[in-house]
This record gives sequence, C-alpha cells and structure tokens, in this order.
Amino acid sequence: MIGYGDIYLKNPEFLLLLLLIPIIGLVFYLKKPDRKVKMLLPSLKSLEGISSIRGKLLPLIPILRTLAFIAFVIALARPQLALKEEEITADGIDIMMAMDVSTSMLNTDFPPTRIEVSKYLAVDFISKRKYDRIGLVVFAGESFTQCPLTTDHRVVKNFIKSLQCGMLEDGTAIGMGLASAVNRLKESEVKSKIVILLTDGVNNKGYIDPQTAADIAQEFGIKIYTIGIGKGGFFGNSIDEKLLNEIAKQTGGKYFRARSEQALSDIYEYIDQLEKTEINVNSFKRYSEEYRNFFFWGLLFLALEYILKNTLLKTFP
Repeated sequence: MIGYGDIYLKNPEFLLLLLLIPIIGLVFYLKKPDRKVKMLLPSLKSLEGISSIRGKLLPLIPILRTLAFIAFVIALARPQLALKEEEITADGIDIMMAMDVSTSMLNTDFPPTRIEVSKYLAVDFISKRKYDRIGLVVFAGESFTQCPLTTDHRVVKNFIKSLQCGMLEDGTAIGMGLASAVNRLKESEVKSKIVILLTDGVNNKGYIDPQTAADIAQEFGIKIYTIGIGKGGFFGNSIDEKLLNEIAKQTGGKYFRARSEQALSDIYEYIDQLEKTEINVNSFKRYSEEYRNFFFWGLLFLALEYILKNTLLKTFP
C-alpha cells in the first residue's frame, strides 16, 4: 500500500499498466493507414474556413478511450480514502472566572476601558481551554453567578461579551465574588479546581470577608489566582495587593498585577501554561473504498465513445 496524504492505493502495482498508453499510441501512429482521398481542385480558396462538427469531434474518440483505460486502471489499484478518527479522554479543569464590574472598571488607562480589555482577554483565554468546564461570576457591591460551570464555551463567552458596569450595586465586594465562585466549585469532583479573580479595587462591600472565602476555598482544594488590574496613580482607585497576594498564596495560587493590556494578556497566557489539562488521544484510521467512482467514470467514457461512434461520428463503408 502506498499513499499521499489521506489517499492510499491498495494495489499500486496495477498502475504499471499505464505504461501501455504511450506504447499503444506509438504503435497506432506508426500503423495508421493512409485514408486520404485525393481530389483535383483548381483552387482551395473556396474551402478555407470551412469546418464541421464531425471534424472537431473526431479526436475525442481516442481521448475518451484513453480516459476510460486510465479510470479502469486506477480502479484496479483500489484507491482508498483514510478517515482518521480520534478517541479523546480529557482530565479537565473546572474554572470559575470572577470579574469585577464596578464603575471603576470604566477607567480608560486600558483603552478603551478596563472592563472592555478584561472582557476581550477573558474570551481569548476561554478559547484556549477546549476541554475544561468554565463558569462566570460577576461582582461589584454584590455578586451574581452569570453562568454556571459548562463545557459550552460559546455561552460563557457570550455572557462575558455582554457584561456592563452598573449592572449591580456599585462597590467592590471581593469576598462576595470569591465566595460565589467557590460555592460553584466546591461540589465538583474533578482533581483541579481554580478561580481566576480580577479586580481593580479594595474590598469595601458585602457581608462575606475575603479571608473567610479563601479559607473555604482552601478546605475544598480550590486554587485561586488573583489579578489586580489598573495603572493606579492619576487614575485613582488603589488595589489591596496584600489581600490578593495572601488569598492566592494560601490556596496555592498566585497574585498578578496588570498595569497594561499586554501585561494582562501575559498573565492569562501564564495561567494557561500553569494549568494544563491532561489529554489522552488515541488515533486510528479506517478506509473507504473509492474504486467504484473510477469504475463509473470508465464506463461513462466508454459509453460516450460508443454513442459518438454510432451517431455523429458513424462511418459508412
């Protein structure tokens, strides 16, 4: 068996028959009888530009016969199309994304705004997590589960794209947002469970302390990655980096500070590399016989030759 790409020939030795084509053509040319009829005419000008359909179609006879022969030879070689199939088993990771939607996320130090850049990069991150369940929690002065854990990433991305500042009571309830995300993950039976919490402020609302939420996360083996977004300075609101760092360190995660869009992009890329999903792929092939198609074309060429020889190109003795 030989092949190129996904096409294979089961019996390629039959292709040697194609070498007969130039040999037969040469023999036919050398033995072709002289069938020219001699006519004496005073001038050929009257015949210039005259042609007939029959004259134009005559070369088709050997061409159709040759094409039929080629098609039959290829059919004998038994072309096969390899259909590759994969059996994938993935030990996925459950990921809850907790995103700050307080009004401070409208600051323009990340053009056009922090919230828009955060949404865009979150969607890009999700696109890379093909085999994971992902959910979304949003928080400001309170928290809300926008999307529970799901493998339908299209739904999660649509929810993220539709996020707007002002959809919740204003403020920054980090503890509430974290607790909501942890609550969605604590019953999960997968080995790896993580929260990615993004905020640009200091915890100033909510009835759940961030440390309490971190303790619960630690109890259930949930790792927390925290991201502080914003340049600070002229743009106002500060970030409780100490708190975010302690939460991440306590649960085995990591705290990141994003002072630019590129930095935030690098952070998501880093997390993507850290949290790799274990995937086992078993590939196997099956083959579909394609010789019938060539056999059909061979018959079609022969049929066309027969029809032409007995209609338009019929000769009389």
